Amino acid sequence: IVVFVIVKQLLILAFMNSFLGIPIAIAGAITTAVLVFDIISDPIIGYFSDKTVSRLGRRAPWMLLGAVILAVAIIGLFAVPEGFGTNESLIWVTIFFLVATLGFTMVSIPYGAMAGEMTLDKKERSSMTAWRMAFASLGILIGGALIPILAGDTRSGYTFAAICVAPLIVLSIWFSVFFTRNTPRTLLPSQQNFSQVVGLVIANRAFITLVVLYGIMTLAIALITAGLPFAAMYLILDDGNSLLSGIAKGLGTLSLMFAAFVIGSIISQVLWVKLSNIYGKVTAQLIGIICYVILLVLIFFCLPNFNVTLLAGLFILAGMTNGSYQQIPWALYPDLMDVTREKTGESIEGAFSAVWLFGQKVANAISPLLLGFILSLYGWKETTEGITEQTEAAMNSLQ
Repeated sequence: IVVFVIVKQLLILAFMNSFLGIPIAIAGAITTAVLVFDIISDPIIGYFSDKTVSRLGRRAPWMLLGAVILAVAIIGLFAVPEGFGTNESLIWVTIFFLVATLGFTMVSIPYGAMAGEMTLDKKERSSMTAWRMAFASLGILIGGALIPILAGDTRSGYTFAAICVAPLIVLSIWFSVFFTRNTPRTLLPSQQNFSQVVGLVIANRAFITLVVLYGIMTLAIALITAGLPFAAMYLILDDGNSLLSGIAKGLGTLSLMFAAFVIGSIISQVLWVKLSNIYGKVTAQLIGIICYVILLVLIFFCLPNFNVTLLAGLFILAGMTNGSYQQIPWALYPDLMDVTREKTGESIEGAFSAVWLFGQKVANAISPLLLGFILSLYGWKETTEGITEQTEAAMNSLQ
C-alpha cells in the first residue's frame, strides 16, 4: 500500500517534469486532479465495504481485487511509450494514475477499517500500529529508495522498476489478507443508509478534530516529500569526500536520504509506543512534532550541502521524529471510533476509515499543486533529460 503512497507523493511529479517534459505547474495540477478523484472515491468504497457480505468477510474481497488493479496500473503509469509527445504522455499518465488510485482506494479503505475491528484494547492498538508502521516503513523504503535505484535516472528504468515492484504489491496484500483471515472482527454489515452513516461520523467531534489536525500535519510533510526528488538533484550534492560518498554514488542521493529516513522511522517505533504508554498518545505526539520542526529547521539551514554524510545523519533523526506522525494518530483514531460504536452499536469502520483518510488525501492533493505553483512562479524549468540548469531564484524557491 505504502509503495503507491510514495509513488504519488514523491515520484510521479518529478517523473512527469524531469522525464516527460511536462511543465511543473501542469504536472502539479494533474497530480492534484487525480488525488481529488481519490478523495471522492474514498467514502463510496468505505460505504460499500461496510455493507459487503461474503464468505471472506467485509474487507478481503476489496483488498484482493484492488491489489491486482493497483499493481497493473502502476506498471502502465511509468510505461509511457517512447514515441509519445507531451500531450499524449500527459493523457497516458492521467488515465493510469486514475486507475491506480482506484485500486489503491479499494485496498487502503478496508485495510484501515480493520484496525478498529481487530481489538478494542488501546495499548494493544498502539503496539499493533507500531508493527504496522514498521512494515509500512519497508514499503516506504521500496518506494522511495529501491525504485529510484532500479530506475537509474532513466525513463525506461522507471518502467523496469514498476515491473519489479508490482508483484511485491500483490503478494504483500494477498498475504496480509490470508494471515489475518482468522482474526476477531465485526462481521455484521451496517444497516444505516449513506446519509445516516455520514451523520454518525460527523457527530464524533473528537474524531473530526483529529482528522483536521492530521491533515494539516500531512500537508506540510507531503509538500516536503514532493520536493525531495528535486532537492536530491539540485540541493543535496556530493563532493566525494565524506564517509557515505561511496554509498551515495552507488545508490543515488535520493535513495540514500530515503533509506536514512526510513531507518530512523523504523528504530523509533518502540520509542513512541513507550512514550504513548507513559505520557499518553496526545502528549507523545506533541513531543514528536516539536522535535520534527527543530530537525526541519536544521536541515533548511544546512542546504545546499555537499556533505551527504551530514545530511544522512539529519535524515535519520528526521525519520525518528516522523515516526510519531506515522504511528500515534493511527493508534488514536480507532480509539475514537469506539465512542460511536459504544453510543450507537453501529460498526461503520469503513466509513470512519474513509473520513480518516479524507484529511490525509486532501493534504496530499493540495501539496503537488502548491509545489508546482511555487516552483513555476520562480521560473522552474522542465526537461526530458532528468536534470537541467535552474535559475538562482528557482533554486531558492525549492529550498
